[in-house]
Amino acid sequence: MFERRKIKYVYLRLSKKIKNFLLSNKSREFLIFSFFFFIAFAFWLLQTLNSDYEAEFAIPIRLKGVPHNVVLTSEPPSELRVKVKDKGTVLLNYLLGKSFFPVNLEFSDYKAKNDRVIVLTSEFEKKIQTQLNVSTRLLSIHPDTLEYIYATGDSKWVPVELVGKVDAAPQYYISDTLFAPDSVLVYAPTKILDAITTAYTKHLQFENISDTLKKRVSLAQIKGAKFVPNAVDLTLHVDIFTEKTVEVPLHGINFPPDKVLRAFPSKVRVTFQVGVSRFSKITANDFMINVSYEELLKLGANKYTVKLKNSPQDISHIRISPQQVDFLIEQVSSHDH
Repeated sequence: MFERRKIKYVYLRLSKKIKNFLLSNKSREFLIFSFFFFIAFAFWLLQTLNSDYEAEFAIPIRLKGVPHNVVLTSEPPSELRVKVKDKGTVLLNYLLGKSFFPVNLEFSDYKAKNDRVIVLTSEFEKKIQTQLNVSTRLLSIHPDTLEYIYATGDSKWVPVELVGKVDAAPQYYISDTLFAPDSVLVYAPTKILDAITTAYTKHLQFENISDTLKKRVSLAQIKGAKFVPNAVDLTLHVDIFTEKTVEVPLHGINFPPDKVLRAFPSKVRVTFQVGVSRFSKITANDFMINVSYEELLKLGANKYTVKLKNSPQDISHIRISPQQVDFLIEQVSSHDH
């Protein structure tokens, strides 16, 4: 009850203040000024809009009647930009209330033998002019040509390949690059389709990656071709480097039956960096050090510099200790042989 009285009291007090303000001399002067200002503004606006101006409008484009066996690999633009000239009142009506009907292209009217259609937009001037006021002058239509390319069922699968720069953080490396899907379907006219062997991603750049990265990436467009899908999921697996050492024996090759290699030491230590996930999988058997008989003959009394013949692809920073070894070509007795 008390709240209702309080609200009523505030309402009456506010109403009284407004009434006193409206009946005051200052209020009457303000209302008279506003009235004449509004009339002056209306006359100015009317005179301004009576002048000629230029304006640009968008008219939609629709391609209709596309057969089910046709795939548009390069679609026409979605709208025409139309530049016109008329009095401001007419242009204001276009801006505020006028809606333009789409320009329709019938596929059967423009079907081309080479799967590429080019249409001059000047063909649509009459259609556009019928939607404009009689006094409106059509100045230009942009673009001046419409182009689209289509394929009639021609397609093939192509693999996806990354384009760009991918750098792992220090002590890390990219252990695997995966796409899902790893290949996509490409539609295109025969000549374009034959030239496409790979679907490349748009240029990517990732730096200082220290954890597995998942990203949705778009495929680079090729004029006249359509990829399905046009985007794939990229996964970059990251692993951290660790160091491992194995002992690898030296093997003599191309030695005569009565001669053998004696190396000092007979094994060398191979130290390398490898990802943690691959640490236990790489052993000394993955490395090969072959020492040829012909090469040792050329060295004479010099030491042999150890060289790896085979090593795993996913390792780096390989070091061999010792780098040089002494050797002896030992004659084997006929009994031992």
